[in-house]
Amino acid sequence: MEFREVVRRRRMVRRYADTPVDPAVVDRMLEHAQRAPNAGFTQGWAFLVLDTPEDVALFWESTGADTGAHNTWLDGMRTAPVVIVPLTSKAAYLDRYAQPDKGWTDRSEDRWPVPYWFVDTGMAALLVLQTAVDEGLGACFFGVPAGHLDSFRDAFGVPDSHAPVGAITVGHRVADAGAAGSPARRERRTNLVHRGRWSTTVTP
Repeated sequence: MEFREVVRRRRMVRRYADTPVDPAVVDRMLEHAQRAPNAGFTQGWAFLVLDTPEDVALFWESTGADTGAHNTWLDGMRTAPVVIVPLTSKAAYLDRYAQPDKGWTDRSEDRWPVPYWFVDTGMAALLVLQTAVDEGLGACFFGVPAGHLDSFRDAFGVPDSHAPVGAITVGHRVADAGAAGSPARRERRTNLVHRGRWSTTVTP
C-alpha cells in the first residue's frame, strides 16, 4: 500500500471481527515501532504484547473495564484479540544524557523542556497504528486510566521504571458503516496549521 494511502486510511477502530491476528504481523508492528526516532538513540521504550484470550481479559479487568458500568465503547474495544502496551523509561533518557558524549554531567530533569521519553514512545505507537493499516488491520490507541495503573502493573509485573504511554488494540476490522464523526471532524483542520509567526489567520 502506498504511504499516502496508509495515512489517509488510518483511523481509530473500536470494534473487531472474531478473527485471530497472525503473530508475524504483530512482530512486524513491533519491528517498525523500534524504527521510530528517539533522542540520543536511547530507545528507552518497551512493548508489552498481550495476544492470548487470558492476557487480554486480564488487561481489561486490571484497567477497570469490569467495574459493572455498561460502556458501549469498551464493549467494542474488548473484541480485539491483541493489545499492545507501549511503555517508556524516563530513567533510560536521564542516564543516556549523563554520558560523556552528550556533555551533561548529571541526570537533572530541568534540562528537558519536553519529556522526550513520552514523545519518542508516542511516535513508536504511531508506527504500530500505521503498520496495522498497511497490513489490512484495524487498531486504536487509548489511555490507561490513572486510577488503575497500579492494578495494571501488578497484573503483568510491570516495573516502576517503565510507565505505560497508552495501549493499542489490534484486530481485523468489521465491515465499516462509514466514516466516523461529523463532517467537520472529517475535514482537514487548517486552523491548526501555522506557518512562520503564530497567528490566528492561516493561509491554506
